[in-house]
Amino acid sequence: MREKQHIDDPADVADQSGRYPADGSAAGTPSGKKGFSLRSIRTFTSLKNPAFRLYLSNMLGYTGAMNMEVMARNYLIWRLTQSPTILGLKSLALAGPMLFFSLFGGVIADRVQKNHVLLVGQLLSGGISLAVALSLALGYLSADHGGSWWILLVAAAFQGTVMSLVMPSRQVLLYEIVGGEEILNAVSLNTLAMNGMRIIGPALAGLFIYALGFTTTYFVITGLYLASSLIIPLLPRSSPTALAGQGALSNIKEGLGYVRRETILLLILVFALVGILLATPYMTLMPIVADNILGVGAAGLGTMMAFIGIGAIAGSLILASLPSKRRGLLLMMSTFVFSVALIGFAFSSSYYLSLVLLIVVGLGQSGLIAVATAILQDYSRDEYRGRVMSIFMMEIGLMGFAGFGAALLTEVIGVQQVIGGFAMALAVMSLLVLALVPRLRGLE
Repeated sequence: MREKQHIDDPADVADQSGRYPADGSAAGTPSGKKGFSLRSIRTFTSLKNPAFRLYLSNMLGYTGAMNMEVMARNYLIWRLTQSPTILGLKSLALAGPMLFFSLFGGVIADRVQKNHVLLVGQLLSGGISLAVALSLALGYLSADHGGSWWILLVAAAFQGTVMSLVMPSRQVLLYEIVGGEEILNAVSLNTLAMNGMRIIGPALAGLFIYALGFTTTYFVITGLYLASSLIIPLLPRSSPTALAGQGALSNIKEGLGYVRRETILLLILVFALVGILLATPYMTLMPIVADNILGVGAAGLGTMMAFIGIGAIAGSLILASLPSKRRGLLLMMSTFVFSVALIGFAFSSSYYLSLVLLIVVGLGQSGLIAVATAILQDYSRDEYRGRVMSIFMMEIGLMGFAGFGAALLTEVIGVQQVIGGFAMALAVMSLLVLALVPRLRGLE
């Protein structure tokens, strides 16, 4: 069995391995009397770890701000342009940097203290949203300036660059905090927190936009980014892998070669890539569905995004309660459920039926991302984990390219046909892999 890499932290709550004790007690002490508490509930077992609680607190603020910004940016572009193509360009602007810089983010994760990477990245995200808020407040970004929507595309490109360089470090730091045995539980709880903010964030953004306008909304987003960054210095120090004597490009090449040799990792990455390309473009097209199909406006769009989050929370709770077994089958079944619910949503003209279907969409999407993340982290060697996760982040960056292509198709054949057609292709792919790739289906 390979040796696990642990956090190098001198705090007195860490044991000799450097990882916080699973029961949250001080090292070398008994866990205490048995009884009803968090330690008796498997669903929340990672919350016994004090470092994980700090990590999760930061994620709540960060993802709350991010989800508010996604909703505000998409809806503002749609209101300014009424163009599906420009809405797709926004996704391209966000995704392009993620595609090209994520691999460098993996090298950073394996070289640099991850806490420092997170802090700098989150401060930069706050600065970008502040720049948009000031552009709105000073009148540079408004409907009176016909071409002012380009400011939002530039902001999206900068945010995509920051995310691509930071996210691998954030993912690997989570593994270092909890270890392999608890990684599915920790990823699920982390996803639970993120998806809770997918409910609260868009709903708050919709209400702020409706009541106070886009400018106030962006100032609130900036405040959330900056306030939650205050937690990062409290996290234990991470353990970067020594990659001395090699350049970044050599490190990237080495990481790609490792993935090519590891069949399980390659299978998971290919399956997740297809799922991302076929299913996630619906997120880019949600403003069009809200306005042109369901006629519910900004408040309705915020509610729709929130219902996706409700489903994702349910999925995260289910995943957190499960043992780390049959994860390959769980990955494929989550993807199939995701696709079937998305087919129903695509052709629904009822707002309330759409909300119900979006709950199932969120549940399936949560399973796809969380299970793939857990498998990739657990099956990667310590010295390559950052670079493996950077490849996965790069795939997530392709969401924007898929969203742009879907937006172009929407101009020709309509939004319902695009979302539904992509989802049908994903359902067929899931069934084919389930039937024809036993190595992935039987993956523990």
